[in-house]
Amino acid sequence: MPRIERTAEIVWEGNVARGGGTITAGSDAFQGLPFSLASRVGNADGKTSPEELLASAHGGCLTMSLATELTQAGTPPGRIESTCRIVMDEVPGEGHQIVGSQVTLRATAEGADRSAIAAALGRADEGCPFSMLLRKAGVEVTIDLA
Repeated sequence: MPRIERTAEIVWEGNVARGGGTITAGSDAFQGLPFSLASRVGNADGKTSPEELLASAHGGCLTMSLATELTQAGTPPGRIESTCRIVMDEVPGEGHQIVGSQVTLRATAEGADRSAIAAALGRADEGCPFSMLLRKAGVEVTIDLA
């Protein structure tokens, strides 16, 4: 796989309590996604947060990794649905930290039963760069097949 580099532009105005910002992808896939402290710690109200973007990244990466594993096994997926929940909590003496990433996947693949899909998911998790990154950072990563 070639080296991959991506960028995002983040603009913030005002103080953290009342200010707000936007996130724009370097690819222009999305522009001006609003975020704020309120959307991070409370009701999202149509805005995103760094944790939501991390959940999207981890869930998306693991989904692609599972599609790769199923395809390489000769049973390409028909459909994969994933949900990822990122958990940030207070760690005593260390402040707020990402402490968990919980991914649940549902997958269908012609010719693959549940055990074959589960085995492919195990390999996908081992090869997912985001799973590796989070585990190396001490985050509890759980992967479930629904």
